Amino acid sequence: MRASVCEQILIRGLRYNVRQWGPADAPPVFLLHGWMDSSASFQFVVDALQHEWRLIAPDWRGYGQSEWLGRPYWFPDYYADLEALLQHYSPDAPATLVGHSMGANIAGTYAGVRPERVARLVMLDFLGLKPLPGMDAPTAIGNWLDEISQPPRLRSYVDHLALARRLLAVNPRLTRERAEFLALNVGCRLADGSYGMACDPWHKVPAPTVYRIEDAMAAWRKATAPTLMIKAEKGFVNQRFGRDSEEFWRRAGCFSQLRVEWIADAGHNLQHDQPEAVAACLEPFLLEGLADDC
Repeated sequence: MRASVCEQILIRGLRYNVRQWGPADAPPVFLLHGWMDSSASFQFVVDALQHEWRLIAPDWRGYGQSEWLGRPYWFPDYYADLEALLQHYSPDAPATLVGHSMGANIAGTYAGVRPERVARLVMLDFLGLKPLPGMDAPTAIGNWLDEISQPPRLRSYVDHLALARRLLAVNPRLTRERAEFLALNVGCRLADGSYGMACDPWHKVPAPTVYRIEDAMAAWRKATAPTLMIKAEKGFVNQRFGRDSEEFWRRAGCFSQLRVEWIADAGHNLQHDQPEAVAACLEPFLLEGLADDC
């Protein structure tokens, strides 16, 4: 297993934990984790890569070892955090972004807002959300007010092995070794001595705004970077939109330079389920970017 090194930096007034693998002079690639996850989630894909890369994986605010707010989060902050991270680690060159789920949500929108700052974009099992039926602004605000009336809680476990057993129960594709690694590295010991996922419980509070796919699509249409979508056979994209549906292509077609790959026998967390297959799709795309720079 390849060793990672973490450093703590200040991003927009918050202490951010940034995990890195590989030599500092290798080509940089940013790995952006999803909701209720953290940077160590990419370990198995990192281990499967064949070439040398400088892999830079932040824990988003409120996740992992980055600072937790202990109050509701505002999603646009992630765009500003990403911009600050790129300014810190890649101030003079467009960046290659690999995002899973929420990380792909952030990266995909950012690629349209700041197309000059993104050289290549990889989206792992994300193509927008499905709007909730009957959801309007008053309902969203009311739900938010109800949720913040008392502090949210996450499920806890007696130790990391109990958390690993839970991960195995909900994802039969995991091996025991990988489940125990995730429990140790994506989980943490809580203040009361129990064990849980290393995520601020306030992330569970739904936003007081209504999700509009048209807003995301407007950003995607402005993205100019070559884009690779890696979708899981049993993942959220296939469940929500089907593999070759009209809605899938209405959304995916927003990207002007698009390639789509599918990973068999993988759920939404395809970086855990089939990391070797993910790496085999990802690395040729990254190497094409190096060739383009020559």
